[in-house]
Amino acid sequence: MLQKSGGNSSETTGGETQESKETLRPKDDFPTVVLALEVASQADGSPPPSKPNPSLAELALADSSEIATQNVWEKFQFGVTKEEMYAANGETIRDAITSMQSLPIVGISQKEGGTQLKLIIEFEDGGQALFKPMRFPRTQETLPNHFYFTDFERHNAEIAAFHLDRLLGFRRAIPVTGRTLNITREIYSLAEGDLLKTFFISPAGNLCFHGKCSYYCDTSHAICGSPDMLEGSFAAFLPPKDLAPRKTWRHPWRRSYHKRRKAQWETDPDYCDVVRDVHPYNQGRRLLDLVDLAIFDFLMGNMDRHHYETFKSFGNDTFPVHLDHGRAFGRSGHDELSILAPLYQCCMIRSSTVAMLLSYHTGPRPLSDALRRSLSEDPVSPVLLESHLEAVDRRVSRVLSTVQECLSSAANPNRVILARDSSYSNVQPDQPVDDGHYFS
Repeated sequence: MLQKSGGNSSETTGGETQESKETLRPKDDFPTVVLALEVASQADGSPPPSKPNPSLAELALADSSEIATQNVWEKFQFGVTKEEMYAANGETIRDAITSMQSLPIVGISQKEGGTQLKLIIEFEDGGQALFKPMRFPRTQETLPNHFYFTDFERHNAEIAAFHLDRLLGFRRAIPVTGRTLNITREIYSLAEGDLLKTFFISPAGNLCFHGKCSYYCDTSHAICGSPDMLEGSFAAFLPPKDLAPRKTWRHPWRRSYHKRRKAQWETDPDYCDVVRDVHPYNQGRRLLDLVDLAIFDFLMGNMDRHHYETFKSFGNDTFPVHLDHGRAFGRSGHDELSILAPLYQCCMIRSSTVAMLLSYHTGPRPLSDALRRSLSEDPVSPVLLESHLEAVDRRVSRVLSTVQECLSSAANPNRVILARDSSYSNVQPDQPVDDGHYFS
């Protein structure tokens, strides 16, 4: 098993970071990875057997054609399938994104739970979205001495995460878009109760509010307009749990969320062997999904992944929903290698994921360019600074380097890049959802 340090150095020499120096080196085309990908594809050259990919509409409604008569929100919600949140053409989410960008707001309320303020937005057509407000400029990064669990959430990180997830071909994240609100008309005029009591005018003459929550809801952590205009992210709601119940799983590579303690995986290089022995990671797609999720988080610099959810209706052989990315894109000059622990400890990855990363790394269009173009269509563009876009390309190379290290150190390199989800298990993955508690 490979064992990595918690992160890379960012020490400077003559004002230049280690990361910026590495970008000047000749580009590695990773021929070892390319060859291993070809071998994996040839070894399993037969097309994978077709699997049913029902939507929530097909499972929840007597007649799936009823979905065509429902509103834009239900079109997205019941269009979720066993394999993905939405199809590659984006047909089921396009109208929901447009609605979040433009529909009049008729009601707001504060979402319960969490460490930071979030609002539930109600639109005139009955739809709802989760609003995360802008707290500080895009130029403000996570302070080096701050722990991941004390960092502020960023509205633009939620937007960028949705676009990145789509470009990676995962399509497991809910639709998110940016929007600029007038606090006076669209928040203050609709606020009630305790939320209304938290509005005030700052010494700079800006309209502010802070709501009520466990940690960061006070005057010193207020959300302020300029003077009353405020950016934020709008995330579409998932289907109601009474129609599409979800199972919450504790992430096996969850951090300790303690300033002194470490989690087991941080000290045990053979930790993946423990995970492999536990259902549902001993069969089917789930462990490979967590490797995908780790790569997704690493590209964003997101260390705040403690739980994940799946739709119970699809059983255990389905994707983990990619939720809650507000603490991503915090440090453009730092690559937190420990996020890749599921990859370098298990040394297994989907061939489709490797092919996608190689296409961005060696192809004519790097991931940063694809992400830049995609984000340019958002109402609050530019969503990310250039330094964060450049970091994404650098991190793609680091992921491929990790795959290459796995290939060079593995007892059987043919077991590193897998063409099928079930390649590492003979157990059939279709089983009822297990409601047991793991890694607790």
